[in-house]
Amino acid sequence: MNHFGRIFQVNIFGESHGSGVGILIDGVKPGISLSEEDFKADLLRRKSGGLGTTPRIEPDEIIIESGVFNGYTTGAPLLLRFLNTNTKSKDYSNLVTHPRPSHADFTANYKYDGFNDYRGGGHFSARLTLGIVSAGVVAKKILGDVCFETKIINLGGETDNNKFKDILNKCVDEKDSVGGIVEIKVNNLEKGLGEPYFDSVESVLSHLLFSVGGVKGVEFGIGFDGASLYGSQFNDMIIDKEGHTKTNNNGGINGGITNGNELNIKVFVKPTPSIAKPQETFNFKDSKVETLEIEGRHDAAIIIRACVVLEAMVAIGLADLKLVNNSLKN
Repeated sequence: MNHFGRIFQVNIFGESHGSGVGILIDGVKPGISLSEEDFKADLLRRKSGGLGTTPRIEPDEIIIESGVFNGYTTGAPLLLRFLNTNTKSKDYSNLVTHPRPSHADFTANYKYDGFNDYRGGGHFSARLTLGIVSAGVVAKKILGDVCFETKIINLGGETDNNKFKDILNKCVDEKDSVGGIVEIKVNNLEKGLGEPYFDSVESVLSHLLFSVGGVKGVEFGIGFDGASLYGSQFNDMIIDKEGHTKTNNNGGINGGITNGNELNIKVFVKPTPSIAKPQETFNFKDSKVETLEIEGRHDAAIIIRACVVLEAMVAIGLADLKLVNNSLKN
């Protein structure tokens, strides 16, 4: 449900237009240096305001409610919270009976018998990713010197990043949206992480990545492109006693366990379903398909702010796998 983890455990909470959002983290050992300053860099990466992002601007100032004393974690659960201060709930009132296509409006209303908070997408809003990013910051501290490199490698089918700005401008002008592919590279990751069968590295990280709204595909290493290769071409030749390989088609994982090479993941993020361009969709009040024109403030390319969220999800999964691996060795 809203909980993940065996040792590094996270519980997400809040709605887009409620009083606030946040995350509760358990399993953090005492003595880790942690302050509000540690969160600023990654929270800034998620912040809106640039081309293709929502005009909804929030201060996104983190409140550390518990779990930190005198600048260090105490070993008690960490409660990290953010206030919602810039809401316009009236923009969403018509979406109860006239749901957005490809959005959670219809499924959430059905599943929760109409009791869900629909304002701004409620519990399904990207606003909740503030908690995920925050948990990722803590997870990275647990991982130590692990290095993350995350970037958009495909926007709207275009792989030349020099053309990304033109694509975004076109989407904004046409009141439409665009998706793409994010690549996440993780280096200096220790060997031996992963608990096959059901907690293999691929299983855990895919679980987390698919939990992010808008994610529709996850690949490791060469991914689906490997379907055209023979085994002799796909196999990664080991070149030294440390286990380094000549190629990395497997993305740093063998048998569901990290092998010490670069962990390579690609994630497909779909176009934002909330667009200002008129769309045809079923109106349950009138019992017929009608034109829907959405008001409100939305991202033309949610993928821009999703990069740090996806990176955080990978960090959360790896931190939990590390702690589980350590517990089995002790």
